[in-house]
Amino acid sequence: MSKPSVLYVCIHNAGRSQMAAAYTLALSGGRVEVRSAGSAPGDQVNPAAVEAMLEEGIDMSAEQPKILTNEAVEASDVVITMGCGDTCPYYPGKRYEDWVLEDPAGKGVDSVRPIRDDIKQRVLALLASLDVEPIAR
Repeated sequence: MSKPSVLYVCIHNAGRSQMAAAYTLALSGGRVEVRSAGSAPGDQVNPAAVEAMLEEGIDMSAEQPKILTNEAVEASDVVITMGCGDTCPYYPGKRYEDWVLEDPAGKGVDSVRPIRDDIKQRVLALLASLDVEPIAR
């Protein structure tokens, strides 16, 4: 059986989608194929998001925002959108979820922590729905 694949999409691919992808990879122990992308990628991953994830023992400092492609959507079983609206392509037969999350852009680490914690809970629920037992963190 092939492992499930998840694509996280937000506008800049610099905060929410990067944190969700990092959590999914870490909590699944690599048992989920993970992608993230943005409809209008930023220049770099949000430093406050990187710092907040380091507090969780997850290093995202080497990540770079990536452009959303049709190929990434086609290759994914689950597509999680986070505020990209109509710019996210839709393919029949894919499972879509829209996570309404505050945008961490321009916020300090104190403001990013609650967003990070919300994302972690959503990722844990997603893993459960995929029958993937999370690794304790």
